[in-house]
Amino acid sequence: MPTGGVNAPVPVAPEATPAVDPRLIVRQEGIKGYAIEFRRRLSSGELGSLPVVLALIVIWAVFGSLNSTFLSAQNLSNLSQQIVGTGMIAIGVVFVLLLGEIDLSVGSVSGLCAALYAVLNVTHGVNEWVALLVALSGGAAVGLIQGLFFAKVGVPAFVVTLAGNLGWNGLMLQVLGATGTVNLSGKDIVSRLYSTIYGQEIAAYGTAAIGVALFVVASLFDANRRRAAGVPYRPMTDIVLRSAMLAIVAFLAAYTLNQYKGLPLALLIFLIFIVVLDFVLRRTGYGRQVFALGGNIEGARRAGINVPWIRISVFTICSTMAAVGGLFLAAQIQSASQTSGGGNLLMNAIAAAVIGGTSLFGGRGSTWSALLGALVIGSIQSGMNIEGLSNAIQFMITGAVLLAAVVVDSLARRTQKAAGRA
Repeated sequence: MPTGGVNAPVPVAPEATPAVDPRLIVRQEGIKGYAIEFRRRLSSGELGSLPVVLALIVIWAVFGSLNSTFLSAQNLSNLSQQIVGTGMIAIGVVFVLLLGEIDLSVGSVSGLCAALYAVLNVTHGVNEWVALLVALSGGAAVGLIQGLFFAKVGVPAFVVTLAGNLGWNGLMLQVLGATGTVNLSGKDIVSRLYSTIYGQEIAAYGTAAIGVALFVVASLFDANRRRAAGVPYRPMTDIVLRSAMLAIVAFLAAYTLNQYKGLPLALLIFLIFIVVLDFVLRRTGYGRQVFALGGNIEGARRAGINVPWIRISVFTICSTMAAVGGLFLAAQIQSASQTSGGGNLLMNAIAAAVIGGTSLFGGRGSTWSALLGALVIGSIQSGMNIEGLSNAIQFMITGAVLLAAVVVDSLARRTQKAAGRA
């Protein structure tokens, strides 16, 4: 037996800092709790949507100071319509990024589905609702095929969707035929969904009121459910403050829209998709499995999650949303052509999801990222166009914003790992 072993000091591991639920901090500390929670989030790298919101404020302030037209009701209303197509595609990209994967085919899929709708409805005279259903089903089928190759065959998602980007683009050209362009009638269902604007002021204000009311009801229900379960819940003051902030933003947006023509139906549909799919991700077992799979695939597999099914379903959702976005983009330019789904659409859709706050590393993000990111990209493009700057400058600035978003994401992830929260 070694001598001195009894009296040798035993190293003591540092006591781990217990994780504290932010709802508990706010309830115990009141207003001071918000400052404590904010500092905790900054120190642990949990920045959420704060960087993109600040970036959006700066962008609007800069372009607004350069030209008052940028912040006019007409320009902001047009902007809210123009981001819908790309934003819809970005929602699907968010789902794939939550798995820590990528889908490079969304641009081609959007063009293919727009071509299917236009050719069936215009060229062959198929009923507009049937053509719409075929186009959406086509998008879902594409996602199902790519998901099967990824989840069952084991081909990396990057390779599968890169091949899809080429293959589906070729199929789109085949569908369009020799003419290469099919013009929409302007009176079909897709065109009406995009161009309809509710001019009555009650439409915009009513939508804002309903949105705030739903948020309040959901917050109270969640707080009561958590209180009954004996776990930390948000205090009433916190719910009131959040609801008031949402009401300010919602009614200010409604007021701005009413200063021009009113509430665009396309924007309303976009918001409905965001809310419904955000509910799916955050309030259902399926959504929790998506987050779990993106956060730790081995842990998810050991927990009994059906990994192939989640992967296939996520890619199916992504391609379906690409189809929806492609239809809105076709309605925006009133045609489906050989350039549909091309250009910088793929990069803008992925950039919107990432700039909006969805992590490229998986496990963190929200459908609201699509809205925020699309607003940032759309605002940059709109501001540049008003100032008469070239596309080259727009691409460089958008690329710089995307790089900044990825850098922030990487730094936040590194900080979370250091804090033991990643």
